[in-house]
Amino acid sequence: MAKKHVAVAMGGYSSEYVISLQSGGVVCESLDSEKYHIYPIHILKDGWFHVDSNGKKYPVEKGNFSFSNGESTIIPDVIFNTIHGTPGEDGFLAAYWELLGIPQTSTGFYQAALSFNKRDCLSVLKNFGVKCANSYYVNKGDTIAIEEILKIVGLPCFVKPSRAGSSFGVSKVHSFEEMTPALEKAFKEDSEIIIETALVGTEVSVGVYTDKGELVVLPPTEIVSENDFFDYEAKYLGKSQEITPARISEEETLAVQTEAKKIYHLLNMKGITRSDFIIQDGVPHFIETNTTPGISKESIVPKQVREAGMTLTQFFGILIENAFQK
Repeated sequence: MAKKHVAVAMGGYSSEYVISLQSGGVVCESLDSEKYHIYPIHILKDGWFHVDSNGKKYPVEKGNFSFSNGESTIIPDVIFNTIHGTPGEDGFLAAYWELLGIPQTSTGFYQAALSFNKRDCLSVLKNFGVKCANSYYVNKGDTIAIEEILKIVGLPCFVKPSRAGSSFGVSKVHSFEEMTPALEKAFKEDSEIIIETALVGTEVSVGVYTDKGELVVLPPTEIVSENDFFDYEAKYLGKSQEITPARISEEETLAVQTEAKKIYHLLNMKGITRSDFIIQDGVPHFIETNTTPGISKESIVPKQVREAGMTLTQFFGILIENAFQK
């Protein structure tokens, strides 16, 4: 069987591009080179390039996503999408690749756009009985009545950009006086803000993926942050413990895995997703879902994959082969 040409898309236009480059590097290192031709593709604000092993850049032709490998022109058979934030996690590239007829490993463009907008995703899932924190939504330019907000969400609460990841722009607010600076920080990342009650309980994260049409749920990870919450430092700079499997009861494990699979099914997802929950009084409360979760060496999904008894080479191969499934 001929080796497939796999373009590993990484980078992006958001504050998360550095994390994405790390994730893409892990994929390139881990893919089976006996089965695949592997091409790192950097999608950045200053250009789209195939970057070869010597660091030489070859521009990507956006009309068909082709590029040179130094000897011939390549049109990839499949895209492995590792872009966090826009344009890889919010549906823009998924729609583009779908128009070109190139399969890709992440979910579809509508599901990506919906889940990337925390506000809209929560609004949809609440209608299906998914338990979430109390929340309040604000757009840039709105008249903001902090007293009204706090009547609904209480203190402490979280202020988050609706469309950002890696905890960029997120603050935990403990007092009335902290709210305005937190809003200003969040508005630097997005024009839509979500303010949520700070739930009290065990934070867990659960990966779900599709294999030959069947939903598979990974062992949950418990997140214990040294900081006030699971912020950028906790996620990427070692200021947290990420314990896999989570130190929760069998009943709580089953409950959170069931809820993660339910959300994946309700939103008609594809590829790998990672959903975050707070288990409060034994009940999982949904926080958010990530459709291109981090897969750098410090990230949660690789730890769950190893706990499930797979190598990253095996797991990434499953994601690629399932990208061809209709």
